[in-house]
Amino acid sequence: MAAATTVGDPAGHRGDMFADFVDTLADVLDDHETNGEELALRLHFSRFHFDRMIKSVAGEPPAAFRRRILLERAAYRMITTRAPLIDIAVEAGYGSHEAFTRAFKQAYGVAPATWRRKPGHIQIAAPSDVHFHPPGSIRLPARDKVTPMELLTKMVEHHVWLTGEMVRLAERLTDEQLDEEIELNVDEDRQSIRSLVSRLIGQMGMWNAAMATRDYDWSVEDHESLASMRQRLATEGPTYLAHVRDVADNGRVDDTFVDALCEPAEVFTYGGMIAHVLTFAAHRRTLVVLAFAKHGVEELGWGDPMRWVAEPA
Repeated sequence: MAAATTVGDPAGHRGDMFADFVDTLADVLDDHETNGEELALRLHFSRFHFDRMIKSVAGEPPAAFRRRILLERAAYRMITTRAPLIDIAVEAGYGSHEAFTRAFKQAYGVAPATWRRKPGHIQIAAPSDVHFHPPGSIRLPARDKVTPMELLTKMVEHHVWLTGEMVRLAERLTDEQLDEEIELNVDEDRQSIRSLVSRLIGQMGMWNAAMATRDYDWSVEDHESLASMRQRLATEGPTYLAHVRDVADNGRVDDTFVDALCEPAEVFTYGGMIAHVLTFAAHRRTLVVLAFAKHGVEELGWGDPMRWVAEPA
């Protein structure tokens, strides 16, 4: 089990030591024979100074900290597995179902069986804000908070990356599979993997052209080859992402630009344009990954950005 190594504690050495403690605890979390004395020795402290220092930073003694993390993981296991409660109790370091039930009820307010039927929040309130982070780590609070603008940029970064992965995986398919019609009874347009991926790239290219006040060549999307897609994405993806980063870094989401290529010309905000791209791209990406799965290509799952935006760069 790995732990993140960023910590928001401003106390210099104590903060570094606390990060080392969390890393060490993550390594031995399932070794219930490792006690507080051994943890202190690993970090080159006496047990007295170790307990006092961890409590001063975390707001709870090391033993209580560990029990809370194990209970949070147990709560996660209850939601995501069908393992018997006794197995989850043993994994959490409890020798009996009764002991586990008492500890769980004290932390969550209800017995484990009741909580499993109607689960609530996994995290138990703690002064340090350090918690078990699914699927298998302990996460320290980030030193820097992610701003809405940074989140927006991460979503676009994910979109550009995922489009590139779609082009790469499309090379495994035959022309017949690439061009097979994706049937929808609510859309008159006839789509295929080829046309959708080409449009994903073209959508960024179209807005790049609009912001540069130049024409966009729609004909390039007419039965576009994968080689052409790779070449266009290498230009349009980074260019579009650079626009988004500039807008986010300089707080220009509400700034407007004129799309002179529309008939008649229209005025858009940068934020509206980005929202438009991500919304329609999400629909197209979902159709592509479902079509991929039909042909046995399942590496991208649903193409969900949830983990992408949650992980450090």
